[in-house]
Amino acid sequence: MSNRVAKLACLLSLSLSCLGQSTLVLQNPTDAPLGALASSQNDDEQSQAAPNRTGQQSPRVVIHLSVKDAEAVALKNNPAISVARLNALASQQVTREVRSALWPQAYASLTAVDARNNSRITAGALNNPIIYTRAAGGGTVSQLITDFGHTTNLVASARLQAKADEQNAAATKEDVLVATDQAFYGALQTQAVLRVAEQTVASRQLLADQVSALTKSKLKSDLDLSFANVNLAQAKLLYLDALNSDKSAVASLSAILGYPTLENFELVNDTEPLTPPPADVDPLIVDAFSKRPEILALEFESESAEKLHQSDRDQMFPTISALAAYGDSPIRDDRVYGPYGAVGVNVQIPVFNGFLFSSKARETDLRAQASRQRLMDLRNRISRDVRTSWLTANTAFDRVTVSEQLLAQANLALDLAQTRYKLGLSSIVELSQAQLQQTQAEIGNAQAGYEYRLALSVLRYQTTGL
Repeated sequence: MSNRVAKLACLLSLSLSCLGQSTLVLQNPTDAPLGALASSQNDDEQSQAAPNRTGQQSPRVVIHLSVKDAEAVALKNNPAISVARLNALASQQVTREVRSALWPQAYASLTAVDARNNSRITAGALNNPIIYTRAAGGGTVSQLITDFGHTTNLVASARLQAKADEQNAAATKEDVLVATDQAFYGALQTQAVLRVAEQTVASRQLLADQVSALTKSKLKSDLDLSFANVNLAQAKLLYLDALNSDKSAVASLSAILGYPTLENFELVNDTEPLTPPPADVDPLIVDAFSKRPEILALEFESESAEKLHQSDRDQMFPTISALAAYGDSPIRDDRVYGPYGAVGVNVQIPVFNGFLFSSKARETDLRAQASRQRLMDLRNRISRDVRTSWLTANTAFDRVTVSEQLLAQANLALDLAQTRYKLGLSSIVELSQAQLQQTQAEIGNAQAGYEYRLALSVLRYQTTGL
């Protein structure tokens, strides 16, 4: 009995003596157990800071960032959005290019010829026109009267393709926004895991110091000290992995926000309370079919392909156009008269061109059918994605409550295991298992809230857009 009392007194004295060390470790948990790691991290951060004129390192500017701020910065800086917008603007110019065939075509010509007497062009054509010496100027105007729908269908096809590219630009915007949310919440998760890892290192460093002191006093065995050191090494490995994941997440966030270098972010947590996802998935699927820019873009592309097929089919019809010309020859041969002018109508009827027009019409018809099938496939995939995102959001919402309960039970189990170990009623194996379960529960609880917010963001992306 006296040995038990002496042992408890020794444990209490050692705990009080280590209390000051625990406070210091909690303030900077990596200084003592991970001194080399902390110094290397600081050196890396200092190496990324730009030197000022005095040669000293100036600290990087801290960017305070919420999820809405991150989305706004991504929309402003991400080059993918600019590329999609420029492509949409280029498609609008294609429409103007095709529509130009419906406008009059006017040309001005200046010609000067010095010909030999009675010269004729005798090669290269069936007729042999005579060439006179002259210097002349004039203009020519042509106007398409009708080609029986060929050009108008081409214009309609180009206009629909421009609308499709506008929807593709909107889809690119949504892709950038959801990628920004993924990077933002991923960075918050890694920061939370890093804080858990730091606290884990601090608590296990404290336990290892206590067990080491007790081992030196012959109150604990070398096996206990070995287990404590193993747990401490595992915590350090957890810290290293968490530190690497945190830096990688910050690098991904910097890239998606359009920064060419690694920025120093201070991420702001969402203050809005967590709300459950919608109860029914069917209205979400209906919204996705009517609002998803990918579906709208493919619908426009399908209609554009159909118009292009009609345009190619109309090439087999005649083309009727009006022509007019006027000019004068101030310097000319005596056999060339003065001002000239003429108007006329030309009808061009395709007779045979090696089945070119029929083949092109068949090709575009097949491509239009393929476009309609792609639209059906996209609808099926979007229905699947919406349903999957809805299920993921529901599961993530349930995990928030369960992870909180798990953490509470894991903390209670750890407290009981620590008390039993200090009283000598259990081995360090039981304490190690409780520490491991508590660390896993704390990491899961830290990630659960961010995973649910990200799941909601993905669900909005899959339905109505962000």
